[in-house]
Amino acid sequence: MFKLYENIPLLLARQPNTLKQTVQSIIGRTYTNTLPDRILEKARRSRLGAAAKGPSVYPEEKPKIEQAEYTEADRDYKYIYPDFLPNPVYYFRDKIRERLERIDMMNRRKQISIPEFYVGSILAVTVSDPYASGKTNRFVGICIRRDDYGLRHSFTLRNVIDGLGVEIMYDLYNPTIRSIEVLKLEKRLDDNLTYLQDCPPEYSTIPFDFQPVKLLPGMKVPVNTIKVPLKNKPWRHAWDRKAVRGVILPEVKRFEHEQYMNSSSDFKPYEKWDLMKNYRESIHDDDHHEIIQDIKKFESEITDKQEVVTAAKKLVRTRRIPKEEGSSNEK
Repeated sequence: MFKLYENIPLLLARQPNTLKQTVQSIIGRTYTNTLPDRILEKARRSRLGAAAKGPSVYPEEKPKIEQAEYTEADRDYKYIYPDFLPNPVYYFRDKIRERLERIDMMNRRKQISIPEFYVGSILAVTVSDPYASGKTNRFVGICIRRDDYGLRHSFTLRNVIDGLGVEIMYDLYNPTIRSIEVLKLEKRLDDNLTYLQDCPPEYSTIPFDFQPVKLLPGMKVPVNTIKVPLKNKPWRHAWDRKAVRGVILPEVKRFEHEQYMNSSSDFKPYEKWDLMKNYRESIHDDDHHEIIQDIKKFESEITDKQEVVTAAKKLVRTRRIPKEEGSSNEK
């Protein structure tokens, strides 16, 4: 390059016009890199390129797409399996009988799937009926209460059919029950919805073609906070004297309200501080721990059985049955 600049005066003397234009074009040329711009941009945005450039240049992070994260909901076996809990009145307790009943209940649950449901859930129960056309009978309704303990545990469904309220009580471990399907899993404000008998029929009407409502995995059971208005008296029970939260009482006159308040009432808010009453109606921790251990063992056995059945189904699907020789020859 230096020799070129030294010989410029001699070259200009020989061919002034042509060489002058060539030199000016060489000097004025801007040299650029021959790599494509996309490769340079990629190298500049890489972590190595950012480190070489200095701390002021960082690669642009791609926007993260938020995905729904599911967590396992808390499992309170006291409410999921209320039928396994013994009678809180110790006078009616018998540990040997309770142990034998739990074994029978678990054996029954291995034959039929009994789902998790609460008072206020909408269920569909199919039972064997020798007098029905298809030898089965299906009833859809809302669960209004759950009673008794152990093998005697029962639940009641209510529905309004053709303007007439119908209630059917099922024994949970009745061998005639074919299936129990939860159409809508939810709770209510009260553990007993018998007051629906004195409410308008639209709050108890469930169509028989009710479509199931599914919950996302990991979600907690929703609580329906609806309050149902009561009809005017007479009622089947004195609901204004009971501690119910899911009803709207009709308006009454002031002197009638004072009369009810002065009379004997079933609503006793001070009982929640009665330690002896709570002790008599509670279950000992040792008994509760034993029941929970039996339930967890039963759930693990059911899970292992389901995994074996699923693996067997996959094996049957992937197995190829060889064709017979006679059928291939005929073709």
